[in-house]
Amino acid sequence: MSKAFQLPDLGEGIHEGEVIAVHIEVGQKVEEGDILLEVETDKAAVDIPSPFSGTVEEVRVKAGDVVKVGDVLVTVDTGEETSKPRQSEKPSHRADSETVRESETGTSVDADGGDSAEKKPASAPGGKGARPVPASPATRRIARELGVDLHEVAPTGPEGLVTTEDVRAHAGQASSEQAAAGRRQSQERDEDKRETETQPGRPITVPEPVLPDFTRWGEVERVAVRSIRRATARKMALSWSQIPHVNTQEQVDVTRLEALRQRHKDRIVSAGGRLTLTVFTMKAVSAALGAFPDFNASLDTEAGELVRKRYRHIGVAVETEDGLIVPVVRDVDRKSIRDLAVDMHDLVERTRERKVSLEEMQGGSFTITNAGALGGGFFAPIINFPEVAILGMGRAVLQPMVTGEEKGRHRIEPRLMLPLVLCVDHRVLDGADAIRFLQYIKQILEDPEEMLLSIA
Repeated sequence: MSKAFQLPDLGEGIHEGEVIAVHIEVGQKVEEGDILLEVETDKAAVDIPSPFSGTVEEVRVKAGDVVKVGDVLVTVDTGEETSKPRQSEKPSHRADSETVRESETGTSVDADGGDSAEKKPASAPGGKGARPVPASPATRRIARELGVDLHEVAPTGPEGLVTTEDVRAHAGQASSEQAAAGRRQSQERDEDKRETETQPGRPITVPEPVLPDFTRWGEVERVAVRSIRRATARKMALSWSQIPHVNTQEQVDVTRLEALRQRHKDRIVSAGGRLTLTVFTMKAVSAALGAFPDFNASLDTEAGELVRKRYRHIGVAVETEDGLIVPVVRDVDRKSIRDLAVDMHDLVERTRERKVSLEEMQGGSFTITNAGALGGGFFAPIINFPEVAILGMGRAVLQPMVTGEEKGRHRIEPRLMLPLVLCVDHRVLDGADAIRFLQYIKQILEDPEEMLLSIA
């Protein structure tokens, strides 16, 4: 008889997992309890044992597949004969393959949904056919070494996870106090679960509280929030609620870069532009985006995909009388420093005059905001959704810095230091990624020759 084995209910609200290893192949003999697959869920890696013995007929999954509870994983020929109907009963209609599936209780069910003539009771808890136990690979290895059946271990980890300490305690290698504590935690968790199951669910969202009547304490004035400020409030609330922010900061020695800027700023002015540190930083960021493409991306949560952009359009936050506006400079990687200085100056001026078009404020893949003109130092800006990173620039100031050592004494010189803060979306990027990205920018800005070599 051919039996189809479905992904069982793994418990704790787990509905799917990714197959990370397949341990059987077609034609292989398996015994009840043999590990067929290893599936990784959002809780732990779980070994999937066979609920019956026989010969593998078909393997329907491979490593990397995402399977849901109820999906057929393998079919096994158990060698059992199909039970014959009683003489008083009419033969029931069956599918040609006589494929059956195992219900959660272990009862065999026909392909057409009816109970089979032979009903097999479910395996007792702790038996080979019991539901897989959530545990890490390291914990499973310890269990095998100690000869411990994970089904018999009382879990103390989150969401019913069996930990290494649980296994050792069960094997008698942990102190009796630890074992008792583990049992108490398990009992408390079971009580909490029963209490939750008997009570209706309640929303976990936090409603916005009602404001008090401020007129109780004096005269007030109400001003409507409109236009750019209203749009900014909505955009920032969206970004802060949806994106887990992580930031890293750095001081960049731009002494040599400022000397270069001073030498050439008049030529740029005569061409209709302004040569600022923001222009150089924008070019450095463009080079970094080429070296680290995940920073030049957006996260599609519905599709589960990272959308990498092959263009480098950088937004620049501009303060206006109506609020902050972020126009976008297109194709920064394709423009020279001179062209970039001219284009950005024109865009900033038109933005302040409210002459910038809607199209010129769309399509950015990264944003730079500079509070240096206002005297700001280190500050962590909010990421401009749906981008995954933003760079905040502060005011460059002269500071005493240790620049070397002569005859056993440190040399201290005044250096122009630029504060930078990089904020990233932690769903896409890690702190180490942010540090490498910012160090790349720092290296370019501190060495004008490196900037010339890195421009792309």
